[in-house]
Amino acid sequence: MTGSGRPIEHNTDDTNDTAQLAALGYSGEFERSMGLWANMALGFTYLSPLVGVYSLFAYSLAIGGPPAIWWIVIVGVGQLLVALVFGEVVSQYPLAGGIYPWTRRLWNRRYAWIVSWIYIWAVIVTITSVAEFGSTFVAALLGIEATPGVTLLTVVGLLAIAFVANYSGTRSLARIARIGLAAELIGVVALGLYLLLFQRAQPFSVFFDSLGAGGDQAYLATFLAASLSGLFLFYGFEACGDVAEEVAAPARRIPVAMILTIVVGGVSGFLSYAGYVLAAPDLRSIVAGENTNPIPSILESSLGTAGSKVFLVVTVVAFVSCVLSLQAAGSRLLYSFARDRMLPASHWLAHVSSRYSVPTNALLVVCVVPLLIALFVFWRPDSLARITAFAVLGIYVAFQAVVLAALRQRLKGWSPAGVWNLGRWGTAVNVLALCYGIFAMVLLLQPASAPTFLDRWIVAAGICVVVGSGLLYLLLGRPDRRSADFPEGDAREVAARLQAIRRTPR
Repeated sequence: MTGSGRPIEHNTDDTNDTAQLAALGYSGEFERSMGLWANMALGFTYLSPLVGVYSLFAYSLAIGGPPAIWWIVIVGVGQLLVALVFGEVVSQYPLAGGIYPWTRRLWNRRYAWIVSWIYIWAVIVTITSVAEFGSTFVAALLGIEATPGVTLLTVVGLLAIAFVANYSGTRSLARIARIGLAAELIGVVALGLYLLLFQRAQPFSVFFDSLGAGGDQAYLATFLAASLSGLFLFYGFEACGDVAEEVAAPARRIPVAMILTIVVGGVSGFLSYAGYVLAAPDLRSIVAGENTNPIPSILESSLGTAGSKVFLVVTVVAFVSCVLSLQAAGSRLLYSFARDRMLPASHWLAHVSSRYSVPTNALLVVCVVPLLIALFVFWRPDSLARITAFAVLGIYVAFQAVVLAALRQRLKGWSPAGVWNLGRWGTAVNVLALCYGIFAMVLLLQPASAPTFLDRWIVAAGICVVVGSGLLYLLLGRPDRRSADFPEGDAREVAARLQAIRRTPR
């Protein structure tokens, strides 16, 4: 039975994308127009080293000083382990929606419900956060003050532009993602190298000097508190898998695209962060929290007014591309959820435009809900950093749910049967990825320095509210019952089937 309730014919040729999709129980509704580089560009613009660095540059320096840069290396290595696990899973299950179908097929539909509920809220909040951070650079480009009103209007504009681009189809999404990739590489690699080579105002030793960050407390605690600078940067590579049914040869290409996203994104982010730190004429004022938006001034002092405007244009393009990729990933997750009848109004949410081959109603949801969150930020602008931390924690919880489910299947005898796999190294990588993920989540759950109990624990409170509401709906709404006739927990059976297909002479 297909996801839309229509019977399918099974094809034994697993090299054929349609046949593999049929073997997993679905018929294709999307256009497979993405190649490797377009898929990598989508993940890269979602991960967006430029957005990650620009958004939290001042925040991370004020918390941890210049040594906060080393979180880019630490988190990059950890997330590469996670990406390797994801690569094995998506190679066996190249299905739209990523996190949801992976957890469903590795565990069961109830587990997938909770994990995906957390993940979709984290993605939606991330869309808001990126649009909010981007508004600062739009204001700088236009030469106006980023007041709460200007910020809200800019967020509306960014969300609308990304929606229109997404609505126009997969080919347009891929094209704009490649433009965003070019903007990212110019904005982070080219500019980072230029600042490092020609505009250096600080010594390289500054990356081992806290410059007073953290005051008199032990610097280890201060350094750990600055972890968000790396943790916020290294997610988005999973978007490569969210659009699996729109990629040609996804079982081979998507794992490679994920790894490239992590490696290229990590190097780019490190170069960019280092360049801005070394080019900052008054680094101590940033660390002291006196300069909360230093990048435009660093650009102007290094490139002049005209040059800084050019790079602000590049920056805005990168932010638009990031919002675009986030919307695409979130809408495919909602579509995948709804295709299995796991959500209210599933039929409406699972609608795919016959003209553009995109889930239009799901796209609308991931545009409107972030706008409602932006109204809350307009009311409480000081909440943005903690809202961002909640989004990062939600993403990490969802990631580790996949890693845990994969390890559970391995211990029950599963050997990943996708055309891309780690072989005998798979279990060791899986264990290391889980250990890293637990460490990252503990860091994200650390209480903030705030006067009230709620403000200190707002990230933990947010995740508890989301998990609690998801469990409540699972108990009362019983979405799992509506979805009982769709496959679940079949990792070993599917692996055996794929291996048998490969042994069959053609």
